[in-house]
Amino acid sequence: MEDLKNLCEKVIKIAKDTGDFIKNQQNKIKADVIEKKGVHDFVTYVDKTAEKQIISALKQILPDAGFIAEEETESMLGEHYNWIIDPLDGTTNYIHGLSPFAVSIALQQENEIVIGVVYEISLSECFYSWKGANGSFLNGKPICVSSAKTVDSSLIATGFPYYDYNLLTKFMASLEHFIIHSHGVRRIGSAATDLVYVACGRFEAFYEYNLHAWDVAAGAFIVQKAGGLVCDFKGAKDYIFGKEIIATNLHVHQEFKEIVQKHMLN
Repeated sequence: MEDLKNLCEKVIKIAKDTGDFIKNQQNKIKADVIEKKGVHDFVTYVDKTAEKQIISALKQILPDAGFIAEEETESMLGEHYNWIIDPLDGTTNYIHGLSPFAVSIALQQENEIVIGVVYEISLSECFYSWKGANGSFLNGKPICVSSAKTVDSSLIATGFPYYDYNLLTKFMASLEHFIIHSHGVRRIGSAATDLVYVACGRFEAFYEYNLHAWDVAAGAFIVQKAGGLVCDFKGAKDYIFGKEIIATNLHVHQEFKEIVQKHMLN
């Protein structure tokens, strides 16, 4: 396989080209082309076409890799490498003419993420890193997590569950705590974007449950490469496939994790 930096640069181009397609299609989205995967889970021809474009382009640069992709237009797993793809993270925002919405692409080698690219389309912001890079980057410039020391001096991001509401009461209790004991809570509607905003210091912490690998794989890697910490609610490492994630800057991690655990695990 070629150098990871060169491979990452190719993935960035693929993400940006796909982002251009997605942006150009936004005004064409009408109610009759929106499908429901679940009660509040939507998909359009744009998601599916974008995923096909990404997969076709990625096959050209790493033919032996498999795919874990949200719309399942390709589901073959590779022996050593797998691309983890969300072609349009923030579809609900997208169909309502809101931002953010993003392309998220990660490369997993064995059980390790080695490339992460998140392209937030509306602001043309591309966040990325690769194994061996000295940090994470936004449009070519280094980024790092914030230096806030405590939760009460932090801006918190989360996402609202859109299926499996069994934990909703516990989640609302955690939300109440952070509303009272922080600079505020934001719910912007794209987990991939939430994560890279932690990476560049716009948010101090992010947590959410009922997520999938394609929502978090690239963004979590970018957070870690930017100096942040990522775990599941138990404090372990099952955040890519475990459907729950905490991502923070270095300083507030322990305090934030304990608050989430108090409300979500008890």
